[in-house]
Amino acid sequence: MELLILGVVVLFIIIATVKFKMHPIFSLTIAAVASGFLLGIAPQEIMSTMAEGFGKTLSGIGLVIAFGTVIGIYLEKTGSTQILANSILKVIGLKRSPLAINLAGFVISIPVYCDSGYIILSSLNKAISKKTGIPALVFAIALATGLYSAHVFVPPTPGPLAAAAILEADLGTVLILGLLVAVPVSISGYVWARFIGKTLNEEEHKEQVVEKSELGATIKPYRAFLPLLVPIVLIAMNSIVNYPTRPLGEGWVFFTFDFIGSPVIALLVGVIFAFALGSKFSSEQKKDWVPEAFRQAGSIVLITGAGGAFGAILRTMDIASIINLESSSGIGGLLIAFVIAAVLKTAQGSSTVAIITTSAIIAPLLETFGLISITEKALTVLAIGAGAMTVSHINDSYFWVVSQFSNMNVKTALRGHTLGTLIQGVIGILMILILDVLL
Repeated sequence: MELLILGVVVLFIIIATVKFKMHPIFSLTIAAVASGFLLGIAPQEIMSTMAEGFGKTLSGIGLVIAFGTVIGIYLEKTGSTQILANSILKVIGLKRSPLAINLAGFVISIPVYCDSGYIILSSLNKAISKKTGIPALVFAIALATGLYSAHVFVPPTPGPLAAAAILEADLGTVLILGLLVAVPVSISGYVWARFIGKTLNEEEHKEQVVEKSELGATIKPYRAFLPLLVPIVLIAMNSIVNYPTRPLGEGWVFFTFDFIGSPVIALLVGVIFAFALGSKFSSEQKKDWVPEAFRQAGSIVLITGAGGAFGAILRTMDIASIINLESSSGIGGLLIAFVIAAVLKTAQGSSTVAIITTSAIIAPLLETFGLISITEKALTVLAIGAGAMTVSHINDSYFWVVSQFSNMNVKTALRGHTLGTLIQGVIGILMILILDVLL
């Protein structure tokens, strides 16, 4: 009976989101309330359980999501994203420019949503295509797959942040292992772009015009990288100093990085560096940047909290005994997490919703699967992320951003972009399984 309830509420989330266009905040909340009543939980207990799940999930990541979004907005508005892309292009060179575009997308998607990142950088595709003679769609797919990789694997992107909170995974470990997985996944997208891009044809459309910042051209490249790299390094150092063997001791180094490497403080430091990028912009120009960031962050924060509330209700179910998973291994658990996320992603389109919903389902099963160590929990977050990129198609807003800004019709976008995300998802889970064996 409990398994049937789980299936019904997940199906409700998919139908409500896809067919009735219900916002995920409402579908997840209704699913949580309905699950509680169907499971026979008293009304007051339903509300207290949901409130506890909502608060516990957001207590560690609410500010992290907000600060990460502010960094992304400042990089976008100051023109720093283009500076980052051009810097990577200079290092790698025009001959390997599709790889440069792929890696630029990867770096920029860490704080900037992949939809926004694609819109900002798509103007580079045609310009570099004309210089090199390489078809523009090679660049389009290389950029799209690069942006997508960091989007599902690397904090402070909201999806991995939310999964880490729901599964109580160490954020620094998720970050370090996420980079190890995401880079090969990104490069696999580049290889696919090289293979398929030359066989695809563009449609003739009026070119989309993306506004560029003239003042941003005066920003030095190293300053554009600092809001990104400093928080990543600090969070990674926090995980290193807190490793059980205490590799850097327990003196002032430990206490320093334990504090400034905590995600909230690390992202706050990143925000300070991001504010420095806007020093040459007037107060009038900047007045809407932070409010815009918080508007974007607010939706993600509420979806994440609703996912946490849904997860808290599901934790009252003994899912493991219901579906007889006592003998499942860690690898089996990672594959189940991947498949559930892939089904949800393919069915309803949003990677973030797929990640949050799958995390809520998997959280009560971690002990059953033997996924209880710091490393195993982090790999579970990444397995869910790999599933949540499999696949991006016509019900995904990112699919339409890529196709419309690259002059691809639906058939071409399905061949180039959608198949690329399928390959990336498979490469991602294979990398995760290899890491599970090695670690």
